Amino acid sequence: MASDPAPPRIEILLVGMNGDLRGKQIPLEAEKKVWDGTVRLPSSTQSLDIWGYDNDEITGLSMSIGDPDGLCIPDRRSLAPMPWAPEGSKQVLSTMHEFDGTPSFMDPRAILAALLKRFDERGLTPVVATELEFYVVQDDWRETGRPRPPASLMYRGEPNGFQLYDMSAVDALGDYLQTVRAWAKLQGLPADATTAEFGPGQFEINLLHRADALAAADDCIYLKRIAEQAAKKHGLKSTCMAKPYADHAGSGLHVHASIIDRDGNNVLDAKGGDPVRLKSVCAGMLKTMRDAQLVFAPFANSYRRFQPGSFAPVDIDWGYGHRGTAVRIPDAQGPAARIEHRVAGADVNPYLLLTAILGGMLLGLDETLDPGPATEPGKEPAAGTKKLTHDFLTAVEEFSASPFIADVFGARYQKLYGDTKRKEAITHLRTVSDFDYQTYLPRI
Repeated sequence: MASDPAPPRIEILLVGMNGDLRGKQIPLEAEKKVWDGTVRLPSSTQSLDIWGYDNDEITGLSMSIGDPDGLCIPDRRSLAPMPWAPEGSKQVLSTMHEFDGTPSFMDPRAILAALLKRFDERGLTPVVATELEFYVVQDDWRETGRPRPPASLMYRGEPNGFQLYDMSAVDALGDYLQTVRAWAKLQGLPADATTAEFGPGQFEINLLHRADALAAADDCIYLKRIAEQAAKKHGLKSTCMAKPYADHAGSGLHVHASIIDRDGNNVLDAKGGDPVRLKSVCAGMLKTMRDAQLVFAPFANSYRRFQPGSFAPVDIDWGYGHRGTAVRIPDAQGPAARIEHRVAGADVNPYLLLTAILGGMLLGLDETLDPGPATEPGKEPAAGTKKLTHDFLTAVEEFSASPFIADVFGARYQKLYGDTKRKEAITHLRTVSDFDYQTYLPRI
């Protein structure tokens, strides 16, 4: 006898520190409580580390103060259907608020919204687009303890070569990618091109520009969820790990950004002259890049992606149309004048990412800064060019000591994020890996 179909539901979602989604499933007949703003979760939900611990001994935000609730206030603009759930189900993103009506200091959506108010006060609006890379792997990772490419991309147990822009790789996973595209369309995401990237099972999906950076971050977080849910449907798994394979390309999350005034004019347009303002914006991002690298690379695995000779930058530099630089200017003239920020991995929290990038751009708008000479293809960066760090703990300490970070993220969030990531970095340093045993145990 067939069981009754599962009833539809609404999911009210919060974005955690690590870009993870947490929240509640509520029967659709009780949806009114969502829109009344009465759904509660502990405020400490957004202080959880990558393992899900609240670290009360570090943060003092959980049981030491009674683990108080906050209110999940939904953003109706983010309401979208959930095509992987029972028919009629939907999801909505929310922002954690205190009971006095103020947004929580540790809500990533609230942090980005606060920075966007600074642009609005200047009569300016950032226009943002993201490009998400991710891998699709076999669904036996829980048993094997490691990822491996989908069987359709393998030959005799090995990946069938590099797949950059390879339409046969797109075709091999065509059913999966079609599901991703169909679900993105149902959710109203401005998904554009889908391409095969270097690694086996690695793909990139571009989201079109939005004159609403908060909505652009929402699009990105929803796209990650669609990629994950569609993979389950097809007996696969998606992963946004920055470096899931040692010998294949890492996954990035590139951001394109421009800025328009109240008349819709692109203020970065050089109009045939020297792109002074565009270069100053680049300089602002370069000046703050080491301070914000912990946002761009939030996990120990993130630092494996920064390798010389790859498409992940190692120098804090800029260039015109140069995909090896940290900041690239694809166009300096006309309405499409913009920057491309190429540092972040796919594992990044998109709200914190856009806060850091736009904060650097705002610095370059408020001051006239010089980024130094552009790096040209085939040439080394200028002498004295600083480098990104390859060390997780170094990034933690520079983030934690930065006045820029305190300004754009708030001093309380700077301490929460820095202290939590310091614990993660130290745990990584203390963990003896299989590589240690394989290399040193037989020889030392």
